Amino acid sequence: MILIVGASGRLGGIVARRLLADGKPVRAMSRTPANLSELQRLGAEVVPGDQRDPQSLAAACNGIDTVFTASHAFNGKGDNDSRVVDDRGNRNLIDAARAAGVRLVVYTSILGARPNHPVDMYRYKYATEQYLRGSGLECTILRPAPFMETWLEILGNSVIKRGTAMVFGTGTNPINFVSVDDVASIAVRAIEDRQALGKIVEVGGPENMSQMHFVRAIQQATGRSVKIRHIPLPMMRIMRVATQRINPVFSRMTLAGIIMDTEDMTLDPANMLKLFPMHLTSLKEVVARRFSATSESQPVTPERAL
Repeated sequence: MILIVGASGRLGGIVARRLLADGKPVRAMSRTPANLSELQRLGAEVVPGDQRDPQSLAAACNGIDTVFTASHAFNGKGDNDSRVVDDRGNRNLIDAARAAGVRLVVYTSILGARPNHPVDMYRYKYATEQYLRGSGLECTILRPAPFMETWLEILGNSVIKRGTAMVFGTGTNPINFVSVDDVASIAVRAIEDRQALGKIVEVGGPENMSQMHFVRAIQQATGRSVKIRHIPLPMMRIMRVATQRINPVFSRMTLAGIIMDTEDMTLDPANMLKLFPMHLTSLKEVVARRFSATSESQPVTPERAL
């Protein structure tokens, strides 16, 4: 039995559906099990669970062989912020898995995770990696790049609704983006054949692109004239500090925008492809799926990110 933590999110939902299609027994966990009705119809066992609640995790992990977790709280606040979920909550989950005799944990971290990263979630993800590797559990750690689909929504919604694209800084810094479908494919393979056991796998897409690449791709796909509005780097730095106490979520998002305009976020996927030979989905392919002829005049429906 495979437990999916974060099954109501984008990546967790895709992984759960693919495992079910492969005939694997899946237990899907959520704080709100009603959100998992589709997975339940497909054959998943749906259970309530909250990473802030160790007792619920103990019940969810009972009888489980493998745990796949893709949860995060980047946009969370208060008792649901990144410190509570991505740090303490992940330790709770690892402790519960170890106590239940789970054999394998496949953990979704983030590309760029390190102990001194400016964004707190990256530091918490790195700390969880270290805690998991020291737990005695067999594990595989995936570090995916930002999802193409998420950034098409962030930029695409504004283009569809208002004909504008809000770009962090110059929007020219090269960044590796990956399709969530490719991350799901690697996650399923890591679960099923365990060929990456004990490894940290940086999961990226076929090319390094800028925010402006996305804007041009959306403009071409929709045929719309797009007005580009740049948020200057000095303004983002002021906004980040000014909102740190009153709106920590906005401050964190602003800091992430600063990082996207200033840090090296490129990746060569060659090492990943040695472990997992596969076709990597291009931005052109994702754009073609996302902006069909029937959706060009409609707002893009936001979904949950990684």
